[in-house]
Amino acid sequence: MGKDTTGVTCEGGAGGRFARLSPKQKRVMGWWRSRKKWDAIICDGAVRSGKTACLGLSFFCWAMERFDGKAFALCGKTVGSVRRNLLRELLPALGEMGFVCEHRISRSQLTVTLGERQNVFYLFGGKDEGSADLIQGLTLAGVLLDEVVLMPRSFVEQACARCSVEGAKLWFSCNPEGPQHWFYKEWICRAQERNALYLHFTMKDNPALSEKVRKRYAQMFKGTFYRRFVLGEWVAAEGLVYDQFREKDCPEAPGGVMERWCISCDYGTINPASFGLWGLRDGVWYRVGEYYYDSKRSGRQLTDGEYAERLRRLAQGRDIWCVVVDPSAASFIEVLRREGWRVIKAKNDVLSGIRITAELLRKGKLVICKGCRDAIREFGLYRWQEDGTGDRVRKQDDHAMDDIRYFAATVVAGQTGQAPVFAGSVLRSGRI
Repeated sequence: MGKDTTGVTCEGGAGGRFARLSPKQKRVMGWWRSRKKWDAIICDGAVRSGKTACLGLSFFCWAMERFDGKAFALCGKTVGSVRRNLLRELLPALGEMGFVCEHRISRSQLTVTLGERQNVFYLFGGKDEGSADLIQGLTLAGVLLDEVVLMPRSFVEQACARCSVEGAKLWFSCNPEGPQHWFYKEWICRAQERNALYLHFTMKDNPALSEKVRKRYAQMFKGTFYRRFVLGEWVAAEGLVYDQFREKDCPEAPGGVMERWCISCDYGTINPASFGLWGLRDGVWYRVGEYYYDSKRSGRQLTDGEYAERLRRLAQGRDIWCVVVDPSAASFIEVLRREGWRVIKAKNDVLSGIRITAELLRKGKLVICKGCRDAIREFGLYRWQEDGTGDRVRKQDDHAMDDIRYFAATVVAGQTGQAPVFAGSVLRSGRI
């Protein structure tokens, strides 16, 4: 590709950051110049396959060559994920290529200038159904939707509908989900009908990954997640959720002093309640104890005050750093707050939490000890809902699974760089 009409070298000209491109990445860089006038591009496939960075770079090159004084949208599940997944790597590369980028964080807006041309790129998060309202009313010349399968259909369709400028194009990237996902059925299976270029990526399409690194990523996932994130397949989730968990691998609870203590809670009145006691040592969180109460089996429901008393018994006078609680348990949270506990509303994205929990278990950062009988029992029963409607877990034998997921996604993941330590609201400090 050489120089384009704006004097930008779109391929291999970013100070070495994109000097080595695979054939598939090169196609992404120049698809919009093809004799075939595509309306959209879809890049899916394995994690770390090199699709996101080259798609983003191509998007900016296209926008700045073809338009002046227009508006564009960069979309992710959250605005933070847009900055993290796209802009963190792209902004330095664009600067090396001669683009002048002014990032106004408070406005979630990026103004890009190249020569006499200037365009504005708005950052949007499509995290829920209400997000569609944020983008409504804009007139766009193009939109890039990163990890589009994580966004609600209403937001994606609203973003696409905003692209009414002559010559506008749609840009999509994602890792696979289940074959019943609406985006797979409506866009990937109908790519030709929608006049979209569909490119499927594997890790071998990323020349920046060595064979050693590819093998390491291949060892990170098991079962459904391996087939999706390593092989890049759109497959249905089936069988046990945590198929890598083995009861025989559960150790005795370690004795001695812990660096920090936490409790995680899945609250239930009619359904069972599950509390887990966690101790941190040398970067590993051990579930050393638990409290599990099934009101149906016992024949009596407990009050919030009685559950708070059971939590105190589980703590046994230890200095508890925080209590992570099911965010829907408003009355129980209020009781704990009044008693002085430091309460954190749990992050409750089920699929994301399962992925994080599975990875932490695999790495040995999360360890279930032998005394946690109900948690171990549920690990052997917790299964995907196999009804062909998408990724859902059966709402059975999931109470210890929920409290473990809350803890993994809200506290532990933050210490391993995967998410904020306090993803929810800290309601009060106490008992520290």
